Amino acid sequence: MTNVSMTVNGRPVSADVEPRTLLVEYLRENIGLTGTHVGCDTSQCGACVIHVDGKSVKSCTMLAVQAAGCEVTTIEGLANGDDLHPMQAAFRENHGLQCGFCTPGMVMSAVDLVTKNPDLTDTEIRDGLEGNICRCTGYHNIVKSVRAGSNAMKAAE
Repeated sequence: MTNVSMTVNGRPVSADVEPRTLLVEYLRENIGLTGTHVGCDTSQCGACVIHVDGKSVKSCTMLAVQAAGCEVTTIEGLANGDDLHPMQAAFRENHGLQCGFCTPGMVMSAVDLVTKNPDLTDTEIRDGLEGNICRCTGYHNIVKSVRAGSNAMKAAE
């Protein structure tokens, strides 16, 4: 067993894990943050996207020990108490989800995407979310949500 310590959603956490423990497992099983989903276990679907040191990462592709000492943000860490992050609110208001399984990873990817470039075209949004699969929607409302979320994030600055 290896002790892994990091900051998750602004608070220090630590747990003893096997060295082969995936970061997504660490978050869900050791920390109890189940908003990060495991969809495919092969880095295909994007349901497990989180931010590590401010960058978008598929947490099923990273070992927990690799995140030791890092700042990790999950979908639970985006909101400020009861106030949703502008991107979360945009997904809700623009019907950017159906079953909701892909939504946490989609939102986390979208936040990273628009943080890098807040003035994306629809094509750039679609290309930027290429690593996130939604099996329910036709992506129209997801793109609409990302655009609205980007505008709301700019307005909140």
